[in-house]
Amino acid sequence: MAEVGRVRPPAVRPEMIASVLEIIESVRRGGEAKLREYAERWDGLEAGGALVRTPAEMRAALKSLPPSDRGVLERAAGRIAHFARAQLESVAPVDVAVEGGRAGDRVVPVRVAGCYAPGGRYPLPSSVLMTAVTAGVAGVREVWLASPKPSREVMAAGAVAGVAGLLGVGGAHAVAAMAYGAGPVPRCDVVAGPGGEWVTAAKLLVSGVVGIDILAGPSELVVLSDERGDPALIAADLLAQAEHDPAALPILITTCADLVQGVEAELERQLADLPTADTARAALRNGFTVVATEDEALRCCEELAPEHLQLHGSRAQHWEESLDRFGALFVTESVAEVFGDYGAGPNHTLPTGGTARFTGGLSVMSFLRRPIWLRLEDGPQLDTLARDTATLARMEGLEAHARAAELRIGRRGRGDR
Repeated sequence: MAEVGRVRPPAVRPEMIASVLEIIESVRRGGEAKLREYAERWDGLEAGGALVRTPAEMRAALKSLPPSDRGVLERAAGRIAHFARAQLESVAPVDVAVEGGRAGDRVVPVRVAGCYAPGGRYPLPSSVLMTAVTAGVAGVREVWLASPKPSREVMAAGAVAGVAGLLGVGGAHAVAAMAYGAGPVPRCDVVAGPGGEWVTAAKLLVSGVVGIDILAGPSELVVLSDERGDPALIAADLLAQAEHDPAALPILITTCADLVQGVEAELERQLADLPTADTARAALRNGFTVVATEDEALRCCEELAPEHLQLHGSRAQHWEESLDRFGALFVTESVAEVFGDYGAGPNHTLPTGGTARFTGGLSVMSFLRRPIWLRLEDGPQLDTLARDTATLARMEGLEAHARAAELRIGRRGRGDR
């Protein structure tokens, strides 16, 4: 089972690094002029055209939508905000007694966030809401959006989320603009949101300059089912993930060999009239099926640590208790993974490539920081701390550290002088 976790390529291929670094450095040095050059070359921006769409333009796009579509965006935003607020309320600052005084931290939002929404193969207003609404709930003062060739729906989602501006370009140059600032786009403190390999490589390379959420690779879905799984529902869920991208990874793990034939037959039947069948077929070739005992199947899921894990069949609720390595879990066949994609509440920007072993997805925490503080009183406890500090400092050969600590020994009532 250990080898199953190694089936995926890295989120960023090493050979891409040099090309992406060149783009980032060009935008860092050249600012708006270089950003505009790349936008005209790759994003179809007209010479002299506006790089940024204003809040007024986004509100006009929202107003132009049919009321039903506007209602969908607003309801999805409300669900995302509701979940994000619950996350925020769970985060409390620390204030604890320590020897000689108190220590703690603060929960503080970053001031400027850049949110990326893909727009290459499909426009994704859902990603606008997932990133920008979450940043707003976290308390970020200024939220910017980047999305190439933004559709009316993407612009409308920007209005619903209340973003300050929409940079209508994509790729590594958009990430660089948000990381370093370029023209009207301010330097951001965090850059978040899903994207293709160029975006992911750029986030990797600017991660020492700005905060990032995660390095997301191609979409993944693991369906785990016993013999009671419905082949039609399983096939529909696998195809929903497969149509994302030819590099997507749909996987079926089952305890029942007979189920595999039923799912394969359903896949062919449903592909017959699927508009995105070419993309889905390519992704299905990346995927695979595992037939195993129940214990082996559970170990396989844990080894894969997938972005999305969906439980079908009669054992779904029992399996839920045994699994914790996933970006998002969908329990029972009634809970389609696409409900998570489109705004049930939890965020859809999730760890891929097995990184759910050590991280979670985008959340209000992606836009928060926790600076710490220390307040001590002069007295015997401070003297003990100072002596311990001096001893440790000399163990490390740092004499100035030791002397700075020892100067505090024996001070009484002079802290305010």
